[in-house]
Amino acid sequence: MNKLFLKLIVLLSALLVFGLATASAGTRAIAISEPASGATVSSPVKICMVAHGVTVQPAKKGVHDGKGHHHILIDSDLPGDLSKPIGKDAQHVHMGDGSTCKSLNLEPGVHVIRALFAKGNHVPYNPPITATVIVSVK
Repeated sequence: MNKLFLKLIVLLSALLVFGLATASAGTRAIAISEPASGATVSSPVKICMVAHGVTVQPAKKGVHDGKGHHHILIDSDLPGDLSKPIGKDAQHVHMGDGSTCKSLNLEPGVHVIRALFAKGNHVPYNPPITATVIVSVK
């Protein structure tokens, strides 16, 4: 129960940060369209994002204001230093090919899934353009 409560606090904090980031970033926003927050899903989990006010393009197209690509952070906080590129490991999935959906194998349990939009050099926008959902994998 305490773990679920902690995840709920993380979600509420993320929603507050997302709301503030969206207001600060004007019309630049992303959302996780699949899966829905609170959903119970099976692995592999299909994660899809939509973008508003920014253009999704492959990283190889370079760094251009208002353009970039998605990253998926699994059970990981937003980077503390938004001036540095996002790491690449099991918890930080790059979608530098410009795709908007990715299927990931996740262990059973509750997972916090964050989407983070970044420029072609994998450096996030500041304020962050981000979205968060919490899912249960059965």
